[in-house]
Amino acid sequence: MLLSFPAFAADTPLNASDRDAIVQTLVAKMNANYIDPAVAERVSHAIAGKNAKGGYASAASAQALSEALAKDLREFSGDKHFGAGIYEGFRESNNTADVPSRAKMEEWRERSARRGYDIQKIERLPGNVGYIELRAFGGPEFVGQAYTSAMQLMAGTDALILDLRRNGGGSPASVAYLMSHFFPLGDERHLIDIYNRPDNTTQQFWTVPTVAQRYDKPVYVLTSARTFSGGEDFAYGMQVQKRGTLIGETTGGGSNPIGWYSVGNEIAVAIPTSRTTNFVTKTNWEHVGVKPDIAVPAAQALQTAHAAILRNLAASAKDDKERTELQRLLAMVEKGESEKPVYTLRGER
Repeated sequence: MLLSFPAFAADTPLNASDRDAIVQTLVAKMNANYIDPAVAERVSHAIAGKNAKGGYASAASAQALSEALAKDLREFSGDKHFGAGIYEGFRESNNTADVPSRAKMEEWRERSARRGYDIQKIERLPGNVGYIELRAFGGPEFVGQAYTSAMQLMAGTDALILDLRRNGGGSPASVAYLMSHFFPLGDERHLIDIYNRPDNTTQQFWTVPTVAQRYDKPVYVLTSARTFSGGEDFAYGMQVQKRGTLIGETTGGGSNPIGWYSVGNEIAVAIPTSRTTNFVTKTNWEHVGVKPDIAVPAAQALQTAHAAILRNLAASAKDDKERTELQRLLAMVEKGESEKPVYTLRGER
């Protein structure tokens, strides 16, 4: 579904007739588009039944009703991708040729740049360990070059930690683009397929052969219960391709991509319309989440990963001096300590 969200709308009052019309529209669009027709029928029956009994009578505004519907849609279905909100000027389209305007693309590009392409932090940790925290996966046309630039900065590190503990998802194409950096040139991998029920089409996602920057050192991926959707796609893909070690918590469990639909009174509802299938496992992480290789509380995941890397580097070090330094750093990390920077005055030795 192609979207246009110009702005949040001003909240508007609703009466019983308005609520009935909104629920009726929602039920029709959910039954026509939700990825699992049996679940759609069950959830629609529950929503309509609650409305008939006055269960939404206290939702006297569009904002209140959208919040109530979003909550019930998630709870009745168990699908955390359901959502709802009020948006001014929202329109939906089933026409895949209806592409965003150049002005809209530039607006999205600027927003992505102002967010730093959702790359929250890039750092070189003690022991020559790379660290990237990524909060979301924006469109590849906006974030692709930033991903490659980040990987160029990490090229000389001996291992890399990718922190997805606060990653809420995004574009599967960008997931595939970032993952492409972790396989050798010429090693093309079929990653996932996404089946879209409204269109009755399936799209394949592969690693991108034109990505020039490649990284062949160990990779550790940090996860939490908040890691969701595209964040889970990346973690799951790295795990099943045996290219990364996952450390942290089991993720949120959302693998069904969405489309947005108007249900009236400026309310737009996110309905999961698609199913993701990993090419290797022939399944996904819906409802169950992605289970880490090393399970620790999310708050301890970075320390655990850093210590594991230093331990491995120390064990494989051929130079005694290098091994001793790595063991010193490992002891500090295990204790939760960090080196304090040393500042000198100009001319001081």
